[in-house]
This record gives sequence, structure tokens and C-alpha cells, in this order.
Amino acid sequence: MAKDIRLLVLDIDGTLAGESNQISPRVLTAIQEVQGRGIAVAIATGRMYQAALRFHQAVESTLPLMAYQGAFIKCPRTDTLHRHTPLPRALALDLLAYLAPMEAQQDLSIHLYIDDQLHVRAVIEDTQAYAERSGVDPLAVGDLATLMHRQNHLETTKLLALSGNTALISQILADLEQRYASDDLYLTRSVDYFVEATHPLANKGEAVRFVAEDLLDLKPDQVMTVGDNFNDLEMLRYAGVGVAMGEAPIPVQQAADWVAPGVEEDGVAVAIEQFLL
Repeated sequence: MAKDIRLLVLDIDGTLAGESNQISPRVLTAIQEVQGRGIAVAIATGRMYQAALRFHQAVESTLPLMAYQGAFIKCPRTDTLHRHTPLPRALALDLLAYLAPMEAQQDLSIHLYIDDQLHVRAVIEDTQAYAERSGVDPLAVGDLATLMHRQNHLETTKLLALSGNTALISQILADLEQRYASDDLYLTRSVDYFVEATHPLANKGEAVRFVAEDLLDLKPDQVMTVGDNFNDLEMLRYAGVGVAMGEAPIPVQQAADWVAPGVEEDGVAVAIEQFLL
């Protein structure tokens, strides 16, 4: 039995939702039981706000939704935007310039998230598959740097580079980590074929800290978090109980207090049963 956990924070992809892109009945039942015991449940995801809403509704969370790795924290019930920490404009343009030659070679596609809309140069196969899973309609706007220059009020919540070439994604991440200090830019991967960039204060650890401490007046040891990838590291380290899913990369498992079964084995339900029920 865990300490006095008052808040349970869950990632979506690879944690709440597996291949089916749905939450299993067993996991939903476990979440409802936890809420029945007075423990609040929140979602922290790399997904867009609009793409995460149905999961927030499914778990009947009463808390703000932490989207875009925590760059965008908004309460669906009250429509209150608690926090928006967009990428500094100069950095967004710098990243676009760095990625442009690779995009021109069609080695990758770039996703720019502005006003909770997905902006792309053109809708190619990669983007189509992503959009279908997310349930969003991408906006094909041509050259993204041109868009940013033309409309200098635009704020980029997140930039994502997507490629089936995972070695290229690893190389890009290594390059960018050399180029930028972690207090200038937050870089992460939520899956092998994405590299994601947000404001340095936009990570799930900082988002969970904000919801737990600033909104709920809780301490870290009253929080349990569950996630499956590198973008979950900060919230796993923050929480009194950090649980990694069974398919999580080894460094993520090593950072966790406990490793649950995989998403297809209802790992979230098993973790909840282990620590909260």
C-alpha cells in the first residue's frame, strides 16, 4: 500500500491506450474505484489538447488537462487556460531552419502546433497516419517558416519532427541536445519516430508539479504518476510513486519506483491495484 496518494496522473499513449487507441474496461474500472476513494485523476500527455480530450472525458477527470508535454494546461470543464508556455519564437524559427534540408529531402515531416491546430507543409503519409490516430485535421499551409514570418503574432506550442527513420530521429535529438542547453529548450521523444521540442518549462514533471502543488496544495509524495517513455521521465522522478509501463525503454524503467505490465496487459489497472486499492 502506498503513502497517502491524493493524485494519480496518467499518460495516454502506451499507458492508458495501446493498439486499440481506447482505454480498456478493466483500466477504466480501476480508475473509477480510485476516484471513489477520493483520489483525483489527471492526464498528462504529449498529445494536442483536442486529441486528448476524449480520454480526459473517459476518465471523468475534474482537473485541468496537461497537453503538449505540459506546455498547455487547460480545464475542459471551465475552459480556464491555466498555463501556456509556447516555444520562444526565435527558437521555433531556428529549429525550422535546421530541419528544412531534411524536410526538403522528404526524410521527415515537421508538425507545428499553433492555437491547438496541427500545421504542416503538406499532408503526407506519415502525417495522415498521425492525424487519424489523433482524430485531428491537419492544416496544410505550405512552408512553415514563411507562415511564421508572415504572421509574427503566432505562438508555437510545440514542434515535432516525425520520421520512419528512427536512426535519423536519434541523430537529430543528439544534434539538438549539443546545440541547445536544457534551460533553453526541452527536447524529448514520446515514441521512437518522434523528436519533440517545447519551452524549457514545458515538461510533464513541471506540469504535474503545478497541478499538484499550485492547484491542489499537495506534496510530491502524495502523487503517483504512470508513463511509458522518455517524455514521462520528469513526472516519474517528481512523484512519490513513479510507475513505468512494461514496454518503457530501460532508462525510463530505471527511473521508476515500480514497473507495471505492458499496456495490452492493463498495466495501469495492475499498478492501481498494487498501490491504491
